[in-house]
Amino acid sequence: MVSGFVNLYVQYHLAPQFETLGERPTFMGAKHVDIFGTGINVGKSATFVATSDSNIRLTTWNLGEFDGKIYADDFCLFTPGVRIAAATEIKIGKGCMFANGSYVSDADWHGIYKRAEPVGSTKKVELKDNVWIGDRAVVGKGVTVGENSIVAAGAIVVKDVPDNVIVGGNPAKIIKELDPQEEKVTRMDLFKDPVALEELYDYLDKIDLKQNSLIGWLRSRIIPSNKH
Repeated sequence: MVSGFVNLYVQYHLAPQFETLGERPTFMGAKHVDIFGTGINVGKSATFVATSDSNIRLTTWNLGEFDGKIYADDFCLFTPGVRIAAATEIKIGKGCMFANGSYVSDADWHGIYKRAEPVGSTKKVELKDNVWIGDRAVVGKGVTVGENSIVAAGAIVVKDVPDNVIVGGNPAKIIKELDPQEEKVTRMDLFKDPVALEELYDYLDKIDLKQNSLIGWLRSRIIPSNKH
């Protein structure tokens, strides 16, 4: 029943806010996913995991000379607190993963000298396939992050990142090179059998929620507890 309510919320409230939303999306905490602006496109089998204290926010600026676009390809993962904001264009490849609190932006959002001026300088951002943006990492305007590369937790990326590396620090620098010949297991592999994966998610939900009851839910609304 819970899944049914979530599906209805996604179908009638959330999905229409996207320009395109591919088939088989998974939403956990759907009511904590915020979509602002137009031109937001997400491919098939996307996974959104949001919480009440860490909303996911996909935002475009579509006023005046700016017409922001976000294009996220298939199999991407968005976790709590992720923010992606575009005034021009942010392009995200297949299987990209965004850890908690990570932020990607193609604009300054204010002029350097005219600070009451919205947006300011803006340059397109591109993340190639299978990129992993770490916890609270920031990817700034004009940056391209190469295929398979990882942006370490807390890194601030202001220059292009090549394929198959890990970058970290502020400003981010290469801290490790990855072996491109090493066998990889990506989110694309995870979704080779989407029906089996959906059944696994349903099974895990049943395990997680088996102790729940209507009375327990009502009690939690009336008398909140800090027990987990």
